[in-house]
Amino acid sequence: MIVRKEVIQLPAEASVRSASRLMAEQGIGAILVMRGEKFQGIFTERDALKRVLAEGRNADATTLAEGMMREMVTLDPDAFAVDALRLMSQVGIRHLPVVDHEKVTGMISLRDFIGAEFQLAGKNSEVPRTQFGACGKGTRRRVRRL
Repeated sequence: MIVRKEVIQLPAEASVRSASRLMAEQGIGAILVMRGEKFQGIFTERDALKRVLAEGRNADATTLAEGMMREMVTLDPDAFAVDALRLMSQVGIRHLPVVDHEKVTGMISLRDFIGAEFQLAGKNSEVPRTQFGACGKGTRRRVRRL
């Protein structure tokens, strides 16, 4: 599976503005939120938009703990790529921390899969048929009420 080993993280007390700046500088869409050495959750660019900016909250005064997604969805390191895609599709997320015994060992994003598909397509004359269809016909993004 494609997993980014270097995962950017900030403390839960960090501001949404500092996280947004770091994500912009690093060209990433998600940051792990930590409290000491313990993984607390994930803060994404969508969280910044929906939970902070759209609600008129101050990005300098709002902490990551206040703005992050409350439900933690993670993936076991032994899972297959199709499992990650299926889970992301079912829950409606774009970033998935890989956790082994309560320790984050990496992060996978939908963007990682897109890059892999383009690399494979470059080696073949047509875009390959992959297991991405294993998510099932009619799979739709679920709308979650927060």
